[in-house]
Amino acid sequence: MPRYIAFLRAINVGGHVVKMGHLKKLLESVNLSNVETFIASGNAIFESSGRTPKVLETKISDCLLKDLGYEVATFIRTVPALSAIAQYQPFKASDLNADGSSMYIGFVKEKLDLRAQRTVMTFRTKVDHFCVHGNGIYWLCRIRSSESEFSLTRLEKAIGMKATFRNSTTVRKMAAKYAQPKE
Repeated sequence: MPRYIAFLRAINVGGHVVKMGHLKKLLESVNLSNVETFIASGNAIFESSGRTPKVLETKISDCLLKDLGYEVATFIRTVPALSAIAQYQPFKASDLNADGSSMYIGFVKEKLDLRAQRTVMTFRTKVDHFCVHGNGIYWLCRIRSSESEFSLTRLEKAIGMKATFRNSTTVRKMAAKYAQPKE
């Protein structure tokens, strides 16, 4: 059965606290199997047959809205897609390894058109660099992300779609863990 990774926006941030056990039960209630969560920030891994990622995104979002009372944008990736995302290197190693630098990977539902890609690049500053690749946005932040002028809300408004970001370290750990065959 195919394995998928869900990146859920607005889980355990901004006062929206969801226990991972409860999240797991919610996902199981929509017939997803072998559900696991990965750190308490809205990352879930599960198996499902006969559904496309778009159908799964809608099913999960609808379930979470009904139970939690607020919209939870959901971004699904297959394990091979997540591995490709984690392996992609959009920035020089020297930039990534510089003191204070971190890379974040943004998930959107579909590839950004040329206008949206150009819009992402308008957020570039001395400390924030961006690369759009596939249906991902790579953000190199040379200071603490909380100190950056870049914001998810401004990005979403500018590109006209929801997004969520994860630290590249988390994405790489997930890709490595779930790319391994199940025992």
